Amino acid sequence: MLRDILSGASSIDPSQLAGAAGLPSDPASVAALMSQLQGALRGGGGISWDVALKQGQDRAAASQVNTTPEQRTQLDQAFHIAALWLDDVISVAELTTGPKLMTRKEWVTATMPIWSQLAEPVATSISDSLTRVLTEQAPEELQGMIANASQVMRSIGGTLFAMQLGQVVGQLASEVVSGGDVGIPLLSDSQAALLPQNVAEFGEGLDVPADQVQIYLAVRELAHARLFRHARWLRLHLISSITDFAHGIRIDSERLQDLAEGFDPTNPEELREAMVNGSLIPPKTEGQLAALARLETMLALVEGWVDVVTLEATSRLPKADAIAEMVKRRRASGGPAESAFATLVGLELRPRRLREAASMWQAVTDAVGNEARDSLWAHPDIVPSSSDLDDPKTLIARLTSTASGAAPVLDEVDQALADLLRDDGTERPHEE
Repeated sequence: MLRDILSGASSIDPSQLAGAAGLPSDPASVAALMSQLQGALRGGGGISWDVALKQGQDRAAASQVNTTPEQRTQLDQAFHIAALWLDDVISVAELTTGPKLMTRKEWVTATMPIWSQLAEPVATSISDSLTRVLTEQAPEELQGMIANASQVMRSIGGTLFAMQLGQVVGQLASEVVSGGDVGIPLLSDSQAALLPQNVAEFGEGLDVPADQVQIYLAVRELAHARLFRHARWLRLHLISSITDFAHGIRIDSERLQDLAEGFDPTNPEELREAMVNGSLIPPKTEGQLAALARLETMLALVEGWVDVVTLEATSRLPKADAIAEMVKRRRASGGPAESAFATLVGLELRPRRLREAASMWQAVTDAVGNEARDSLWAHPDIVPSSSDLDDPKTLIARLTSTASGAAPVLDEVDQALADLLRDDGTERPHEE
């Protein structure tokens, strides 16, 4: 069937299949799709992420406009002001690399390695499920033939997934305003970036001068980048947490089999709906839910810290509140590409506990100041926990006690451990 489709001998319309897979269905795109799948048919069964990069670059370039010299001058100045204002409110060192201005295509090129790393476990799971269904359902006399077909299915399944990922990232390039806009550290260490075209579109419709929008977004981006340079462990910690979560994702083979058996080539929307609504991914396991909760807490801590320091650093901007409200609305609603990524990888990019995290960081700042607040990022063991988001009073009491030079306030666990060590250290009478 696959060979017939790719050779043009099938009655199935390739443009319908492309649309069902969430890919463009215009003639040029369908021709490119057929070429990629024919290459996968001849391939060795692996996933070529070059396909994702090409799809993403083409999607981003289609709506891209180049940065004007005036925009470059304005944004360079915005970064300069943002760096000065941030120095007054954080104790985190400056970046060693100058900030960049990126086109949408450049953003796709720079971030695709991380997107591919995050998505690979899911792509592998899909390919494995396709192969397993094919092998389990084949009659015994066809098992020898199935071995080659399984490799073909694995290659084509991986290629289709990579093409979908490219489309999602290409669309994201039209929605993000900066390198750290989605919370995940997509760029290399010490790198901050703004997308001038998207910054300009962000400011459209706001009754705010363009220079204030530029400065505000530059402050947010520099704060995000400087945090990850300061807390060197944080980038690897987040990416490892996401890939660990993704490794636990499995595709529902029974649902996949039912879909294949009942697939009507004249109604590809059924296939598209199954891929969009996430029904092929079973409910998360308890282990996944726990991993997801830890990940969301850390993402919320990062975003909450950025919110708090940005609020303080931009207090000089007359329209800072209006811009901050726009940022919150964008974060709450997300964009179509974020929804597509959530379906594709099973992970929401926006943390749900952001409000609690921002409130906690503000309370810590008010209690002990900026330097003590920022010192909490020094090591993963001292970063605030989920329970600190629920009730930051214990954390603040400990930090206040430390700042005043008093004995640290111990929680129940630490107190019990201290009591145990004290008991072990008491003198006992000598036995005769």
